[in-house]
Amino acid sequence: MYARLSTYQGDPIPAAADLAEESQAPLKQVRELPGFRGVYLLADRPTGRSLTLTLWADEASMRASEVRASQIRGESHAPDTAVVSVERFEIGFVQLEA
Repeated sequence: MYARLSTYQGDPIPAAADLAEESQAPLKQVRELPGFRGVYLLADRPTGRSLTLTLWADEASMRASEVRASQIRGESHAPDTAVVSVERFEIGFVQLEA
């Protein structure tokens, strides 16, 4: 499995903001991409820094999604938010506890 980590910087995020609700439109778009396996959104509300970690079945799927993923990033973040970086990784292992 592979992952793309995108880092964003914007204004502080209000405590009342529903991050899950605000993410529904871009999530619907990324879920349609072949090889998509999951996503995490991490947010530091006081600083306005956030990260998305998208998971892909294989490197080929991740690479094939690059152009569309870039479009989705550009369309989905707030106007005052900048894309700081986009990095790609192979996932060594996953351990999730319920």
